[in-house]
Order: sequence, then C-alpha cells, then structure tokens
Amino acid sequence: MAKVIDGKKISQEIKEELKQKVAELKQQGKQGCLAVIQVGADPASSVYVRNKKRACEYIGIASASYELPEETTEAELLKLIGQLNRDAQITGILVQLPVPEQIDENKVIQAIDPSKDVDGFHPQNVGALVSGLPGFVSCTPAGIIQLLKRSGNTIAGKECVVIGRSNIVGKPMALLMLRENATVTVAHSKTENLPQLCSRADILIVAIGKPRFIDASYINECAVVIDVGIHRNEEGKLCGDVDYEQVMPHTEAITPVPGGVGPMTIAMLMHNCVEAMEKQ
Repeated sequence: MAKVIDGKKISQEIKEELKQKVAELKQQGKQGCLAVIQVGADPASSVYVRNKKRACEYIGIASASYELPEETTEAELLKLIGQLNRDAQITGILVQLPVPEQIDENKVIQAIDPSKDVDGFHPQNVGALVSGLPGFVSCTPAGIIQLLKRSGNTIAGKECVVIGRSNIVGKPMALLMLRENATVTVAHSKTENLPQLCSRADILIVAIGKPRFIDASYINECAVVIDVGIHRNEEGKLCGDVDYEQVMPHTEAITPVPGGVGPMTIAMLMHNCVEAMEKQ
C-alpha cells in the first residue's frame, strides 16, 4: 500500500521549529518583517497572501501588507519596491505573482534586493543555487526536498525525473536534486516517449500544469511521486497533475492534492524569512 506523504504534518513541524528560532532571535534583539505586495484583487492571490500573513503571525514575524489597485503602473510598483529595499525594518519582500499585464514580471523580480528576496526568484539567488553558493532557494522546490527527507525517502543515488522546466519549480528542482546527489532528467512538452522515461524514475516530480495528466502507465511500482500541480476539476474539487486515485496503488509513496506540496511552499517561505531575519 502506498504511503501518503503528509505535507500538512511536515509543514507544521517546520513552522514549530521556526517559531522557536524566531523567539531565540528576538532575545538577541533581532526583528523580522515581511512586506507582501499584491497588485489587483485576484481571488486565488488573495487566498495565498492571507495564508502567508497568517504563517508570519504564527511563527512570530511581523508582516506589512501593500494592496495596490489593478491599474497600478510598473513605475509605481518599482518605486514601492525601492522604498522597501531601503527600509531597514523590512527583512523580506514578496510580490504576489502573477502581476497585471501592464507590469513586466521580470523587472519586478530583478528590482527586489537579493538579500530580501525570500521567494528566491532573483537572478542572483538563482545563480547562487546553480553555483552551489548560499542564497535563498525557491520555496516550492525547497519544500519538496524537505518532504522527501522528512518522510524517510533517500535521495542520493536515486534516479529522478522532473516534468516541467519553469524558473519557479522545474529548473531549481533539478538543481536541488543534483545537490542532493540524485541522477536527474528534466522532461518537458517536447520530450519524446514520456511514459517510458517516467517509468524509470525512483522519484517522479510532476509540475506539468495539466490536471490529472499522469496516469498509472507513467509509474514505476517503487516510485515516490510528488505532485506539484493544483487545479479545480469539473466538480470544483482540487486536483493535481497526477491522477491520484489511479496512480496511488502503483507507487511506494505519493503526495496528495491538497495537503501535499502546497503547505510546504509556505513553510519554506517562512524558513527564508527567518534566514533573512537572522542575517539582519
């Protein structure tokens, strides 16, 4: 029977550890504050922002909220980021993505001071990851490493297939798995014979962005399957990139959606916020 990897439980363990760490840092006179910027009122973004602010409150870090109208210009947003970069009270800056179409997402990411880039998206932090140097790591891939380790799954020496090559998940995920001594293949929309390739994987990480795309034909019976996707199905229920019901009986371990990778992303954001507070 497949083991279900409980992201809620593991993320709670991490937040408890961070809560303790924040209390110790406060005794040393250090304070942390995460600035959260949201442009527009996209309902999904509003939920994510609310969850991030709640997580800050839980571990004991302050948060400052900047809710900007949909018509905010790129110049206005960049000016605010510049002010927050210079504000010594602000230890982390997060711009909730996506931003409206009049704003260049890349310019926004590059405008954030790398030492406050708790999302880990700035090219300097990405370059540090590639080079094996210290820096903030993108939260979802970092969370997946913790999911694997804390659920007792060995990474070193394993064959890992990452489906997806985005800058936010696929690419940093592959680099982190290499750092952990896995043998890594990155697959994508142009990959041929994808089911055959995936069936070799000891660890299959799916960030393809297509609901229930991966079925049992892609799976090695001994595989650990990590599902990064999140969608709503025809009945309005949340589902992932993996057809969970069909795939679960054919795996060694699997993450559910919801309750798998999602909670870990916020836990690792909090980890980065505490790291920024520590470096203050």
